[in-house]
Amino acid sequence: MPAAAFHRRLLFAIALALYACVFAGFVLFEEPGLGVGHFFYIPVALAALAGGTIGGVAGGALGAALYALAIVLTPRLPTGDVLTSATVIRTITYCSCGSLIGWFASQYREHVATLRELAERDFLTGLLNARVFDETLARRCAAAKPFVLVLADMDNLKELNDAHGHTEGNRALRQVGEIVRTAAGDRDDVARVGGDEFAIVMDGSLDEAQALATLLQKRLRREGLELSLGWAAYPGDAVGPLELFRKADDRLLGAKFLGRNRRAVLALTAAAEQSVS
Repeated sequence: MPAAAFHRRLLFAIALALYACVFAGFVLFEEPGLGVGHFFYIPVALAALAGGTIGGVAGGALGAALYALAIVLTPRLPTGDVLTSATVIRTITYCSCGSLIGWFASQYREHVATLRELAERDFLTGLLNARVFDETLARRCAAAKPFVLVLADMDNLKELNDAHGHTEGNRALRQVGEIVRTAAGDRDDVARVGGDEFAIVMDGSLDEAQALATLLQKRLRREGLELSLGWAAYPGDAVGPLELFRKADDRLLGAKFLGRNRRAVLALTAAAEQSVS
């Protein structure tokens, strides 16, 4: 169970216990002018913190209902006090306080969720950032279940930046990130781990990782972008996150070197053919 859900259930449980305690204290000790019923504001507030606006209104209504029932059961108070304008006012104040606290609690949770999302995501591509990737890779290794780490690096980002400026380079990075995210599986973790480097932590076999790499290269070449890839499998290549990353990075550097040589050969061949013609 997530920690946030556990805390909210704990607040609900404490609120219910306090409702019972205040109700019992009211029946046992309340007398005209004492004001034990004011303690109902505490469980109302807790219900609002746990359940938001709706929880606050429901908590306020429950507090008002228990207050009225306690008046009926308390021999020291006249039963006629239940059907008065004070009961209506008390219900309104309980529900109003509950809804107000619940609204602020809901807004706080939304802001925290937004901040957590911003802290976990790369600002440019919206993918997981390097910190979360490190945590994900360590968690996968600790789980001791087979997976494949795929690293991908853009080959022509510098040329794009030099020729068209960093705005075009950032656009290309966002495009690569979107293509990588759509090509990866729903259960795969995709991150941007460096300036032009991406990582995919995926379930499946090396054959599936190779198929993914081929798909990515084909899609990016249609967009005029080049991508080099390296991979490492757990536990076949390494069992620790650092060793696994280094293994994949070594293969990535090898692929990048071969790709650079291939492009150089193609460029020389094209130049030679042009000079002959």
